[in-house]
Amino acid sequence: MSELAAFLALSPFVIFLIFLALLFDFLNGMNDAANAIATIVSTRVLKPIQAVGLAAFFNFIAAFGLPLLVARTIGTDIIDTQISTPILVFCALLGAIIWTASATHWGLPISVSHALIGGLIGAGISAAGLGVIQAGLWKVVLFMIISPILGITIGFFFMIGVLWLIRRKAQSKVDGWFRRLQLLSASAFAFSHGTNDAQKTMGIIFYLLLGTGYFASQGIIPGQEMVPIWVILSAHTAIASGTVVGGWGVIKTLGQKVAKLRPVHGFAAETSAAGTIIGCSLAGIPVSTTHTITGSIIGVGSAKRASAVRWGVTRNIIWAWLLTIPISAV
Repeated sequence: MSELAAFLALSPFVIFLIFLALLFDFLNGMNDAANAIATIVSTRVLKPIQAVGLAAFFNFIAAFGLPLLVARTIGTDIIDTQISTPILVFCALLGAIIWTASATHWGLPISVSHALIGGLIGAGISAAGLGVIQAGLWKVVLFMIISPILGITIGFFFMIGVLWLIRRKAQSKVDGWFRRLQLLSASAFAFSHGTNDAQKTMGIIFYLLLGTGYFASQGIIPGQEMVPIWVILSAHTAIASGTVVGGWGVIKTLGQKVAKLRPVHGFAAETSAAGTIIGCSLAGIPVSTTHTITGSIIGVGSAKRASAVRWGVTRNIIWAWLLTIPISAV
């Protein structure tokens, strides 16, 4: 049976869930649009509409970038695939969508990936108890702590190195250089966002298809299933579309309220975060792009001086991070 025939053979409810997952991906793009473009907007290198277009383009072409290791982690290593049912996936997505939409409305840059993982955990435990949790969850929890620390550390030392290189240059000249360089760093960060976050929606659709007989109907041997090309392209289209719409409240929080940035600082934050996220994507680790870029902005701001970071705003963001998995799970 062809992939098209196998798709059309799915129940209407399963097809509805696939579109619901893509809606979640769209909301992911809306909330995480800020991650990719907040610094380039706040430093006034690009106008907001130009910035979202740039981010959406690189979010989409990330579909043709790295192996789909993050999608496999979400699809097989968080909750036991043996209990995969459409209603479980529906409940998981509902929890993630409600919290993501609420946080975007309030201007909170949460981890959309952690909302999805929280939804999966809550639905899985409700269906079959604590025993359904797989070892991959601990990797996610570990990097929930490590990724912002990596962002802060790499951002801080990278900023120190850049400041040392430009220490005898006129500020006007430096701003001119880094306004151009920030186009590259923002593009790299948007690309890294696509390599990690779009794969999380692919993972939940993959998890759904594993439990519906989609792969068995095509004669695919268990354990040799691959994410279908139509899932890859639709997930990247949805996240890029959400980026175009943009979560402007979140952009304001990250780009203006955490720390005041110039182009050199935006370049350092984006480059540090992009390197961290691409490294995690290559390792199949679903990290939070929000945690990583916020950590990088804090690290870069701290390299100027500790008072450059608005710690009150940062505290509110951290609370949103900590609450994401439990609220989505409930």
